[in-house]
Amino acid sequence: MKCIFKRTALQAALATALVASGSAMAQGGGDGWQFTLEPYVWLPSVSGKLNYGPPPVGGGSARVEIDPNNYFDSLDMAAMLTGTARNGRWVIGTDIIYLHFSGTDGKVQSVDLNPGSGPVNVSTSSVSAGASSDLKGTVWTLVGGYALLQEPKANLEAIGGFRYLGLSADTNWELKTTITGTGPGGRTATFARQGGVSKREDVWAGIVGLRGRANFGDSDWFARGYVDVGGGGSSTFTWQGLAGIGYAFKWGDLNLDYRYLYYSQNDDKLIDNISFGGLALGANFRF
Repeated sequence: MKCIFKRTALQAALATALVASGSAMAQGGGDGWQFTLEPYVWLPSVSGKLNYGPPPVGGGSARVEIDPNNYFDSLDMAAMLTGTARNGRWVIGTDIIYLHFSGTDGKVQSVDLNPGSGPVNVSTSSVSAGASSDLKGTVWTLVGGYALLQEPKANLEAIGGFRYLGLSADTNWELKTTITGTGPGGRTATFARQGGVSKREDVWAGIVGLRGRANFGDSDWFARGYVDVGGGGSSTFTWQGLAGIGYAFKWGDLNLDYRYLYYSQNDDKLIDNISFGGLALGANFRF
């Protein structure tokens, strides 16, 4: 795994946090503030499609598909931390994630050319010789919530807040031939056989969701889950889900989860769609 645990060395330095990795639910409704802090390791695969348009006049822009099959080799750094503060049934939480993938395999799926009054999409599936992408992403979530159910062995919370995604993408491509298109008036547009392009997108989305936890009988084992959905205006849709199990100790919990995060955009934004999914392992401390 190319020293993945070394790559997570910055985890302890990141700000306290929440969201889908959840946290230990308060046992009962005691007075005063209760806090949790959970550093965790999430090793997601990444897949999706990036849109570097709109195309310039007389030129072209790439639509790139990311291959999810080599994520262990391409993951350079992953750092995560989550935490909550509770008082009675009320909760405030935040979660922060940093992921860096380099040399992620993919292909130029198609090219948008602008030879005239508007873009023309040209498929490159038969001439693509490969593409390599470098992705750097920060995900920050801040929510407030209220416990709809708060029992010693089960909890259910409704939450609402926002999630921010800052994504920087760099792609280098190679085709078997130069792409050329002709539009009205005989104007010609070309897309080079080799090249590179960079783009950054800052995405803000409001979210609402539910999360819960339930013990297996009288044991210290428990199951937990989380789901949220949201968007930003007419151009962004996002959702996140988590399901996992854990074991409770006096000091806190050990958690093993499967976590999935999805984004899509339109209107010539960078993220046509992108998803991160994989196992997460965390230690949740209560104080």
